[in-house]
Formats: sequence, structure tokens, C-alpha cells
Amino acid sequence: MPLSASIIQFLDQHELDYQLTEPLDTPMWHDQQLRNKAAARATLLEDEREHVLAIFPADSLLDLAAVNKILGRNMVAMCPKTLRKLFEKYELSSIPALPGLGGLTSIIDQQLLDRPKLYLDPGSRAQLLELPQKEFTRLAKQATTGQIAIPLASLESVIEGDDTSIITNSIKQFTALRVKERLEETLELPPLPDTAQRIIQLRVNPNADISDLAHIVETDPSLASQVVSWAASPYYSAPGKIKSIHDAIVRVLGFDMVLNLSLGLSLGKTLSMPQDGVFGINRYWQQSVYMAAAMEGLVTAIPRDHRPGFGMAYLSGLVFNFGYLVMAEVFPPYFTKLCRSLEANPHVDHPQIEKHLLGVTRDHIASWLMELWNMPEEVVFALRYQNQPDCQGELAAYAKLLFVARRLLAQRGMPCGPRLEVPAQVYLDLHLDPVKAEATIDNILESSAELEHIASQMAPAA
Repeated sequence: MPLSASIIQFLDQHELDYQLTEPLDTPMWHDQQLRNKAAARATLLEDEREHVLAIFPADSLLDLAAVNKILGRNMVAMCPKTLRKLFEKYELSSIPALPGLGGLTSIIDQQLLDRPKLYLDPGSRAQLLELPQKEFTRLAKQATTGQIAIPLASLESVIEGDDTSIITNSIKQFTALRVKERLEETLELPPLPDTAQRIIQLRVNPNADISDLAHIVETDPSLASQVVSWAASPYYSAPGKIKSIHDAIVRVLGFDMVLNLSLGLSLGKTLSMPQDGVFGINRYWQQSVYMAAAMEGLVTAIPRDHRPGFGMAYLSGLVFNFGYLVMAEVFPPYFTKLCRSLEANPHVDHPQIEKHLLGVTRDHIASWLMELWNMPEEVVFALRYQNQPDCQGELAAYAKLLFVARRLLAQRGMPCGPRLEVPAQVYLDLHLDPVKAEATIDNILESSAELEHIASQMAPAA
């Protein structure tokens, strides 16, 4: 998208000495481009009184608590629906990092005022704005300044130790913040559902057959209807009508997929879906369905000699964000803060935000719980290391595939993280051709109507 006429008018009115970078010749995702340049980016905040433009370095996390402390307010990120209307009205693809734009009250991170030259997000994904410091300072005369951002580099280091000790230490930090519950009281999680326990036992039974699996699924009416609905979806183009679980297994999905699908769906019903949050129940299942389909496709794009197990990859995709549900269950006093920070930082992936606020990530908690439930070690590892693409070990392919799937879906507009590139080394580690990987995701998105239908069947009726 070229620079908006409203932005050009603003720059000319202020007689700024600015330059625009050359339009990008090669694909570079907007969030990655801003981060690489440590450019200024912006988030629109609001409360009942007014809107505020927060401007900070793109390689940093906006600290919402610091903003509110400085302003003496209770600001939150602008509602996405309102934001979309503004983008359409002013022909923007992102929020311009220009102090005073539209007469808005602005608050600026102090780091930006210490640089001789700045790159700014001008509201276009195609180019960046370059300003000398004196010009930016002139724009920022009426703005409030302060330390409102935390460098992402300080939040991206790997948390060392086993998951139990990490979570315990995190709880100890909360105790210092007057969170009253002890660890045992806080982690009042429901046991693994009976259906899931029976499916796990079936997985390790070498004599298990289709009848055994069909019987387990049929004893859970809700699960049975979801499996049949999945098999009957146009996504699988099954000939004729799906009449039974046995039919779904034999004619459409296969034993392995129904087993892992049933296990994933059972886990999804274990915890209550949080009412708060940037996702909601429909978004949660939408992400799960797309990720499962992406993992299914990416595995087939890898040469046979290097492919990880199809079933475990599929299941990992289906439950990749299970930690989101666990986080809401484990840390209810802090979940609302986490949601507000996620909304204000769409350019930052959740582990950095969770480390900043909680000292532990959803990935740690989910893998810890999966291990307690004796879930397959492939899934435990995949969830734990899905945001660490340099992880090593015989199970690393599952975590790396989750990383690739999520990045590629996010690049195409799926709301599952910032739009960042996939490092070339990750493709090499997986023996995965980047062109084939991207084509696979594009093909999956061509079936978005069918996948959306499947996702809608996963959410329980209100």
C-alpha cells in the first residue's frame, strides 16, 4: 500500500525534512522490517476520556503499566473494530508513528529521543519514513516522554531449568506481589478426561483396531458428532454420507487421524474457555483447525526419509495453543493484564509478554501439564519448544514445524502471532523446501471456507 494522502498532507503541513525508503523489492513482513530497523511504531490506546498515541521502538515491548503510571490513567488498546474503520477511512495499513497525528495526545518512549536518525512506520507496509532527530523532536514538542518500552532482547533469552521449578519460582514471585494462593492451591486443574485416558491407552496397545477406537469415541456423544462433522466436511470431499464413526475412520480420516483428533478435542473440552482475552472460543478453535491442517500439509512436503510422525505432528498442531487455556486457569489474577498487554503489542509474540508479566510462558505450563497427564512425549516437546526454533534433539522437528506453521499462517493474516520471517536455518533443519512450504499453506488457505466450517463445529453451542 502506498503512503496515504492524509499522511503526506501531515508531513507537508509540518514542513518536515523527511525521506522515504525505497519500496521493498523482496518480500519482507512488516513486523520484521520494523524490528530489523529498530523503527518507531505506534499503538493506539483509549479510555473513557480520549485516545492516546503511544510511540516506541519496534524491537521493544510496550509496557502498558508504565504508560498508565505516567499518565495516571487506565488505558487499553483500541478496539480492533474501531481500528479497522480508521484504517479504511484514512487508507492505512498500520498505525503511523507520528507524534501529534490527528491532534492525538502522544506519549513517546525516551529511547527514540536519543537517536540521531529515526525510521518510522508511516502507516504503509511498503516503505519506512526516515527523519533526522531534530525533526522528530519538533513533532514531539507537545508529547509526554518516559520509559514506556522494554527491549525484546531482554525477554527472548531461554528460561533455564525444568518446567516444575520454573513454574514454582514464578509462583514465588507472585507471592511477593501478594498473590495469596500457594502453588498447590493455584494449580487446581481438572484431571485428564476419561475419554482422553482411554485413547492414550489405546495408542500404546499394539492390538488396538478400528472397532476399539470407534467404541471409545461413540461413548462420548459430543466428541462423536464432532468427528463425524469433521469427516463430512467438504475439506475432505468424502463420497456419500458419513453414517457412523466406523465410516469416518474407514472411508475418510483413517485410524491414526481419528485417534489424534479425538484426543485433541477431548483436551480442548478439559478447561473452560476464558471469557476475557484477545481470542475467545471461536478464535481458539479456528487457530487449532488451521494449525492442524498446516502441520498435516507441511509433513507431506518433507521428503519421506526426514518426515516426523504424521499423527503426532497433527495432534501437536491441534493443541498448540492449549497453554492459553491453562494460563487462564492457573493465573486468573494476571490473565486480564496479560490480555491487555497482548492487545497493545500485536508485534510481539506471547512468550516475551508472558515472561515480562508472569516470569513463565504458556508453553512451559502446557508442556508441564501434558507431561503430568502422560501425553505423548512428541507433543510435550513440541508445545514446550515451539517458540525456540534453535531447539535440538530427536523430537525437535515437531517443535520446529509448529514454529514454521504459525509464522507462515501469521504472514498470511491469520491472527496467531506477529508477521515475522522464518529463518532459513529452520527450513534446512527440517529438510523442508521454503517454496513448497509456502505453497502448502497457500493451498490450505484456499479451503478456508471449509476449515472455518469445521472450526465452528468445535465450539460448543452457547
